[in-house]
Amino acid sequence: MTDAPVKANEIERSSMRAGQILVADDDSTIRVVLGQALSRAGYEVRSTGNGATLWRWVADGDGDLVITDVVMPDHNAFDLLPRIKRMRPELPVVVMSAQNTFMTAVRASELGAYDYLPKPFDLKEIVAIVGRALSEQGPGAAKPPQVDTENMPLVGRSASMQDVYRVLARLMQTDLTVMINGDSGTGKELVARALHDFGKRRKGPFIAVNMAAIPRDLIESELFGHEKGAFTGALSRSVGRFEQAEGGTLFLDEIGDMPMEAQTRLLRVLQQGEYTTVGGRVPIRTNVRIIAATNKQLRGLIQQGLFREDLFFRLNVVPIRLPPLRERTEDIPDLVRHFFAMNEKEGLPVKTLEPEAYDRLRGYRWPGNVRELENLVRRLAALYPQQNISAPTIEAELSQSDAAPLALAEPEPDATLASMVERHLQHYFAAFGAQLPPPGLFHRIVEEVEVPLISAALAATRGNQIKAAQLLGLNRNTLRKKISDLDIRVMKLSR
Repeated sequence: MTDAPVKANEIERSSMRAGQILVADDDSTIRVVLGQALSRAGYEVRSTGNGATLWRWVADGDGDLVITDVVMPDHNAFDLLPRIKRMRPELPVVVMSAQNTFMTAVRASELGAYDYLPKPFDLKEIVAIVGRALSEQGPGAAKPPQVDTENMPLVGRSASMQDVYRVLARLMQTDLTVMINGDSGTGKELVARALHDFGKRRKGPFIAVNMAAIPRDLIESELFGHEKGAFTGALSRSVGRFEQAEGGTLFLDEIGDMPMEAQTRLLRVLQQGEYTTVGGRVPIRTNVRIIAATNKQLRGLIQQGLFREDLFFRLNVVPIRLPPLRERTEDIPDLVRHFFAMNEKEGLPVKTLEPEAYDRLRGYRWPGNVRELENLVRRLAALYPQQNISAPTIEAELSQSDAAPLALAEPEPDATLASMVERHLQHYFAAFGAQLPPPGLFHRIVEEVEVPLISAALAATRGNQIKAAQLLGLNRNTLRKKISDLDIRVMKLSR
């Protein structure tokens, strides 16, 4: 295909013309499709299959907007973008890529791209982006300092994850408050850390606080600090998390568990940029970016009078929904390889999966989401001697997941807990034959017993954690920590 302009109905080049779009992609089909869609929308389109021609057009002052693929035979858009921004900083550049990773979106944003589109893209969406960019005609985002891109903070190429990446890339150089909503185990803290680590506050601290893991009567002191003598046991001044996060990011996880008194204090911070310590009188100015997260429906809590509506709107400036793993099962192979690579760095053996094993993983419902998959991959690397893991092994592991009973089969009526655990362990030892499993089996089994034990105690006490701690013979704070670490859902039952 020649580098000839494609015109739509001899559009008049006047002050009212829609604009000239420069399209660069080595795929002739994409050039034709884009040319037709943009021409129908009233734009003049010039298309090319190489970066050299694109650069010549830009240098000659042609075009009102550029749409370019990242990888072309003679150029990489990420090398070309800085040159374009230096020569014509007002020229919007939209980057397309089939390398649909989080770092691709971030890199495009770093280098000043107006927007990033993963392939395949929606034609209506790209026409809308072009219209928006031309109406703004503003310079691209300023290029921030280089960051290390070797370690991928988020993994997945599914359409739902592409939506997340694009939102994150747009938020990196802002201080907007973000609300992350997603089921337990979807990676909410990973998203919050990505926003911090790749944003303009990266040199400041990142402080994470889990509301569900702190006794409700101590949350205000934990967040805002307290003065000496503020309450019984306050023997000295204590620094709160806001003070620790000064100049950086404060991540408030499980925000739905925050008591109303603390919600009122947090609202003041968001409205006025200041707070007072518990027992203090002098307002303290704060410079902290707030990122909140929850696995609950906050609108439902608002209707129940358990969450302030005005605080919700202050926190929900930019909502991000993280999809559960069952909605992005096409990402499972990438996630498995990523977790295996992490295991290798920790000294665990190299592992791979047979194709049929991936099919079995994609067919599972994943109630524990990405965290459950990560734990499974760690078990595979630690407990199995074979390098290539088969589908039957995956089937056996999934049947013994944390959501399933401890025993491999229905226990006999007079079976003891010890006999059930013994039968459970036979599966693992049988897989190694004459060899012994690697270390760590004790803690694995203890965790499997802890989850149903604590869940049963919470059910028996109708979700009362104080009574459950007494029943188990544990300190209340120890129980709260185990509930958080083991991701145990606490349900309050009606009497």
